[in-house]
Amino acid sequence: MGYTTWGMPQVPIDDALRHLAGLGFDGVEIAVVPGFSTELDTLDPAERRRIRRLLDGHGLELTAVGGHASLLSLEADAHAESWRRLTGAVDLCVDWAGPQGPPVLDSVLGSTPETWNGGEGFVLERLGEIVDYCESRGVVLALEPHIGDGLCEQPEKIVELLRQVDSPYLRLNFDISHFEVSGIPTGRSVKLLAPWAAHTHVKDQRGRVPDFEFLIPGEGPFDYCGYLRRMAAAGYAGCVTAEVSMAVHRRPGYDPMEAAALCHRTLQRAFQETGLHG
Repeated sequence: MGYTTWGMPQVPIDDALRHLAGLGFDGVEIAVVPGFSTELDTLDPAERRRIRRLLDGHGLELTAVGGHASLLSLEADAHAESWRRLTGAVDLCVDWAGPQGPPVLDSVLGSTPETWNGGEGFVLERLGEIVDYCESRGVVLALEPHIGDGLCEQPEKIVELLRQVDSPYLRLNFDISHFEVSGIPTGRSVKLLAPWAAHTHVKDQRGRVPDFEFLIPGEGPFDYCGYLRRMAAAGYAGCVTAEVSMAVHRRPGYDPMEAAALCHRTLQRAFQETGLHG
């Protein structure tokens, strides 16, 4: 069971890791995007070493680094900044490597449906460049398809993209919530995408596009037991990582520590009911 600090944007990393370890999580993804307490540019070499020691001291596996930045900006300065942040996050993964090797880099493609209307060559070129850099550093890039992202229209389109790039350094961060609110059956998305997953996110969700909302795991109707059984049957053996969306952060009185506790209770219950390890 894992948790991403996406749900703890302003919680100091010392407090976050202490709390997650105390709850009983096995792994953690650390978000390093702007606005977070662990924003990439604040992590000098000494702080990187200190956080690595904290992870080891709490017995937490660092499963991923959340370094979302669009690869597809047409504006030169914006693309240069995204490239700086993405390659910097790849280097951070190397600095934070543990006994299992470097964590994966979780990021987005940043495409739109229009990007895929004759623009596949451009997408493949940009994606190939960052995958080449990842390969040079021994880090896997785990793309996360999002609602509104042209990559997320159909699971088949995602598999096609992965096969075209054809690199072991490009995999998925499989966040099933984006497919659930699109009305794609759980069995279909898991069957197609779990074999490509290097990491996962799970949220709760209610409704369908365009009238939907993301929720804290445990607040909605998502069938976590069914999901875990399907993922296990598909051969996924990595961390199942709970995520709290930014829409939830904006709630009045949002408590990031209690949100993490609810996530842990939800996942623990599902793992116990299915008899799977968690």
